[in-house]
Amino acid sequence: MQSPLPHTLNLGILAHVDAGKTSLTERLLHAAGVIDEIGRVDDGNTQTDSLALERRRGITIKSAVVSFRIDGTAVNLIDTPGHPDFIAEVERVLSVLDGAVLVVSAVEGVQAQTRVLLRTLRRLRIPTLVFVNKTDRRGARYEGVLRHIAERLTPDVVPMGSVPGIGTRGARFVPFAEGDEGFGARLSELLAEHDDALLAAYVDDPASLPYDRLRAELARQTRRALVHPVFFGSAVTGVGVPELMRGIRVLLPARRGDADAPASGSVFKVERGAAGEKIAYVRMFSGTVRVRDRLREGKVTGVSVFEQGADVPRDEVRAGQIGKVRGLGDVRIGDVIGVPREGVPAGARHFAPPTLETVVSPLRAADRGALHLALGQLAEQDPLIDLRQDDVRQEVSVSLYGEVQKEVIQATLAEEYGLDVTFRETTTICVERVVGTGAAHEVIDTDPNPFLATVGLRVEPAPVGAGVEFRLGVELGSMPYAFFRAVEETVRETLHQGLHGWRIPDCTVTMTHAGYWPRQSHAHGTFDKSMSSTAGDFRHLTPLVLMDALRAAGTEVHEPMHRFRLDVPADTVGAVLPALARLRAVPHTQTTDGAGASYRLEGDIPAQRVHALEQLLPGLTRGEGELESAFDHYRPVRGSTVPTRERTDHDPLHRKDYLLRVVRRTSGGGREDAAPVTARR
Repeated sequence: MQSPLPHTLNLGILAHVDAGKTSLTERLLHAAGVIDEIGRVDDGNTQTDSLALERRRGITIKSAVVSFRIDGTAVNLIDTPGHPDFIAEVERVLSVLDGAVLVVSAVEGVQAQTRVLLRTLRRLRIPTLVFVNKTDRRGARYEGVLRHIAERLTPDVVPMGSVPGIGTRGARFVPFAEGDEGFGARLSELLAEHDDALLAAYVDDPASLPYDRLRAELARQTRRALVHPVFFGSAVTGVGVPELMRGIRVLLPARRGDADAPASGSVFKVERGAAGEKIAYVRMFSGTVRVRDRLREGKVTGVSVFEQGADVPRDEVRAGQIGKVRGLGDVRIGDVIGVPREGVPAGARHFAPPTLETVVSPLRAADRGALHLALGQLAEQDPLIDLRQDDVRQEVSVSLYGEVQKEVIQATLAEEYGLDVTFRETTTICVERVVGTGAAHEVIDTDPNPFLATVGLRVEPAPVGAGVEFRLGVELGSMPYAFFRAVEETVRETLHQGLHGWRIPDCTVTMTHAGYWPRQSHAHGTFDKSMSSTAGDFRHLTPLVLMDALRAAGTEVHEPMHRFRLDVPADTVGAVLPALARLRAVPHTQTTDGAGASYRLEGDIPAQRVHALEQLLPGLTRGEGELESAFDHYRPVRGSTVPTRERTDHDPLHRKDYLLRVVRRTSGGGREDAAPVTARR
């Protein structure tokens, strides 16, 4: 019989960059007795920013796990990057969280990334507390920040105390208590909005609601992500941190997992050890994974779990825990360990994909192979780093969220792999959408089809976000399943480059024709490949048919758009509006404050123009303009110039060139399952 597990809370710390998230993590570890001395981001000696690059730049780049206890509850705290260029790190952490603390600066208030984060946390129904940091800084506000939160994040917030002396080094956090009638009234009104029984009692007699009932209901609604308690304090001075820790213990849902149930876990981070071996960070939801267990990804050779600030070698990682698992050579981020969690779709995406890309080249031509290997390893650790290899031009393209990410990739390649690289100018990643219905087919042994396969495909539009759906319009038994699988896999691969070279993310593809020649042998029993269909025939023919179907259907290029919010002094609007027009930005609303001193403009701007607006804004607004922007949607590109993407060597758009490349690949020791394409006619 295993010893009982403690209640465990897997807690994420999230924030806009520079709100003080990593400093708060240090203060929590110190308050819990895990560290004796508090590190500083500026000094590069914090617990969770362990990479040399993080310490040098003073920002979090990779998520990090550290543990501590609060009154017997084991807390696995995951510190995440705040810079939007590294949103992919936050993306995968969300799937393993029980709760979160969202850090907001008392000086800057709600910032662009803050809005993106809480909107996502609420959509995923992750219980979240808000910690307003930097109350000791000049310019810190109490009512102003609460109003900012209610307007820009959610009205479902309740302040948990007051802050005498805010904006000074003497700022204190004073929790509201039972005798504070104003707090009780605010709490009753907020909670009653989400509970009919409480609402009825409140309408009958507001004074009849006992304080204990309100606190219990606050905990219940917080755990259901309906409301968000707001704590104030300072990570630097420690003010408000003990109250926040009590809030974490009382208001967020710590659980005791079932270690004897079937194993179910999720891989949210992969790194490489000193010897180059993969190390998977696994959050176990139920069951146990032990050393020497055989999993789909390999055999477990080592396990360590997080305890009191360190990862400690153990024989197993159990339900509720986060462990580092070694030996899984094929493991990837997002892999399910054991059985999938019920009701959680695999590979769910919570944030927008990267909208920028650049070509990366080694300074030394001899380093091309090493660069491709290094970028492949980086992509293992970050699935949203999408690599495109162009064999003709000997180039690799990398997708990005922003320019800072490009700088980090360059520094990482130099420091960890000894590779000096240059980047081409960053360009925008568009997508293509199918606009009509198109069909095409090729019949076996019929010109101009050189392959021993019959393939027919129909392409139709699909709603935004639906993904690619492959359907069978023929009988499953009409040919071997391996051939159907080859067609489907090739369809999905081919759709990475549409008619204009951009990925087609959403469409329905139906297989309408299928045919093959069964295995043929000579009288003496030897297999004759020239008379027998192979999976290679279907892999080579499918791109040609799919491109013909896409031509018949037609595609439209869509560019990524950001939704922007721009606050500017009223007397600068006359200069700002023409600049927005030149950048193809479209303001949808214009509002002014009560005094008419400032204007707020909200609208859409092409993603590729955001950086230019950021550079122009200080000069247009005397440095007083404030810009928030985040990806919102894709918009059809209008005008005579439609952006196209450079195509790779594997592009099937031009039939003759494509067939010649197939000949080169399949002759002279090429793919074993490939059919010859020249000898038959």
